[in-house]
Amino acid sequence: MYDVIVVGAGPSGSAAARMCAEAGLRTLCIEEHGTIGHPVQCAGLLSIAAFSECRVSSRSILNTVAGARFIPSEGEPLVIDAGEPKAHVVDRCALDTEMAVAAAKAGTEFRLKTSVTSLKGNCAVTKGIGGREEIGFSILIAADGVRSSVARMLGLGRAGCFLGGLQAEVRCPVDPRLVEIHPHASPEFFGWVIPSGNGRARVGLCGEGDLRKRLADLLRSYDGGVLQLVSGALPLGVPNRTYGSRALIVGDAAGMVKPTSGGGIYTGVRAARHAAAVAADCCGKGSFRDSDLARYEKMWKEDFGRELSVGMALYRARRGLSPAEIDDIISALRDPDIVREIVEHGDMDRPAALVRRLGTNPRVIRAAGILLRGGLRAFIT
Repeated sequence: MYDVIVVGAGPSGSAAARMCAEAGLRTLCIEEHGTIGHPVQCAGLLSIAAFSECRVSSRSILNTVAGARFIPSEGEPLVIDAGEPKAHVVDRCALDTEMAVAAAKAGTEFRLKTSVTSLKGNCAVTKGIGGREEIGFSILIAADGVRSSVARMLGLGRAGCFLGGLQAEVRCPVDPRLVEIHPHASPEFFGWVIPSGNGRARVGLCGEGDLRKRLADLLRSYDGGVLQLVSGALPLGVPNRTYGSRALIVGDAAGMVKPTSGGGIYTGVRAARHAAAVAADCCGKGSFRDSDLARYEKMWKEDFGRELSVGMALYRARRGLSPAEIDDIISALRDPDIVREIVEHGDMDRPAALVRRLGTNPRVIRAAGILLRGGLRAFIT
């Protein structure tokens, strides 16, 4: 019998397991794959704040970037260069492994190559290298990713929408200080070129269709030989409930991906922190009613719920924009005062404050008008 079972040993799961174990809870982490960190399904770009939340050493860092270059379909790129570190490019396998090791050192037990097949009250039925088992728990934290089987078993719903992702690591000479953003590479989202150091870059995109063709088109300007190809899915939009029946849902399993960037580690680990706090409180009181678990949802919404809501609004508006309108927005943002505001106050994880801050600038109002038109078209269609 465990106080807490965590399902999934990605960053959110390992963070939750570590914090539960540090709180003195008997904790088990179940991971379906045989190796932590594989398969890689992430671009591996973490803001400085997101990396800090992971509580790891610098060993997984491959490169550090200071800004971004936005590539229009026509005309010159828009460069936002902060001149100081803004994000790390990491080896996700190394990052995930270090987080899992930290959880194990805190007292978490791990079972790899094991999956949860069903839930029977406060027992998780598992299948793995040890055969079929029924493992008791007081509370369960589901961090089992975009296709969360636990959320499905509990009937807690799914993310509002899903995008496919495809990324190639290639040899190519790019500016190691700047990420490139290609809005036109994928109409539903965008494409990216992330410098990963040593003359390499991660070239990828997210969208709804023709991903291989879109990536091939993007690679024409960067392809120096594909070293690795990874795929994944992006869940956007949190379901109506992220708790119930002795379970808390965190990270990608709860659709907690930032719709503006596709990143989910910052929000996932923050959610894991709140889940661990609620788990410790419930175990301390010996009460696991839904009314006790509801505090988890209140906590994460107060923390970053508004950021996800603002991000979804911007995502829906972006989907309604034509290529010419996207170029118009990039042009509108070239104003030196706007660039300075973005450099000084921009935050990859919490963009809502910058949106409010820029709201009175006439050139931003022009860009907002284009976005509003796009949002209306997306809503009508």
